[in-house]
Amino acid sequence: MTANLQALARRVKPGQCVALPVDYAGVSMAMTRPLIEHGAGDLHLVCVPTGGLQVDQLIGSGLVRRVETSAISLGEAGGAPRFNQAVREGRIELRDATCPAIHAGLLAAQKGVPFIPMRGLIGSDLLARRDDWKLTENPFSDQPDPIVLIPAITPDIAIFHAPMADMQGNVWIGRRRELAAMAYAATETLVTVERIVEHSLLADETTAAGTLPALYVTDIAVAPRGAWPYGLWGKYGTDTSELIRYAKAARSEDGFAEYMSRAEVPA
Repeated sequence: MTANLQALARRVKPGQCVALPVDYAGVSMAMTRPLIEHGAGDLHLVCVPTGGLQVDQLIGSGLVRRVETSAISLGEAGGAPRFNQAVREGRIELRDATCPAIHAGLLAAQKGVPFIPMRGLIGSDLLARRDDWKLTENPFSDQPDPIVLIPAITPDIAIFHAPMADMQGNVWIGRRRELAAMAYAATETLVTVERIVEHSLLADETTAAGTLPALYVTDIAVAPRGAWPYGLWGKYGTDTSELIRYAKAARSEDGFAEYMSRAEVPA
């Protein structure tokens, strides 16, 4: 169950819903360029629960129709310039959400139910902007008791990066349970990893609890430093200077194009 990055990218089809993780949870930046070169556009991105550099680059490359997220930013490097401009110009649809709402939608998909109820959204202006979130009454209460129903989020594909996988296709995600939630909810899960180990991660007591079983993994590609310039827990830190360099360059379309033509993952 190992492929190359280009083969993984070709599994993404135009118009699909793609789940991508938050910047600290294992973003597969190694997949970004293959996805852009593959050119499958009209994508609906679901950020779990926020997005950053990868989302900005996919938007800047014209592949995104809709973004469902709690926020898009480059962290210490500031705002996400291609996302910001696309929203200002109305070139993408923005589905504003909250972190709990996105996790709730994924949980509903995981459980095979059409929705999950939540209270925390009541009183916020998000309800006026999300016609797919339904405000209703608690059917088990004799008194007025409003509740919000969040529909299941079922991505066609989830993509993330992890430290390692084994020969059977099990992937070690450690404490990053949002990656498991993505994989459980998605129809397919594509993973890039730093390395493949020969021993079973599920058979080893030290790694079993943090391992995503191969049952939920569609395909894997090896990509050393595949999260760069983001960091990967226990392996390497975030290259903030590179994020700042991108943020400055991507303020214009020409600067974005020049950056994307030159940037390479350091050895």
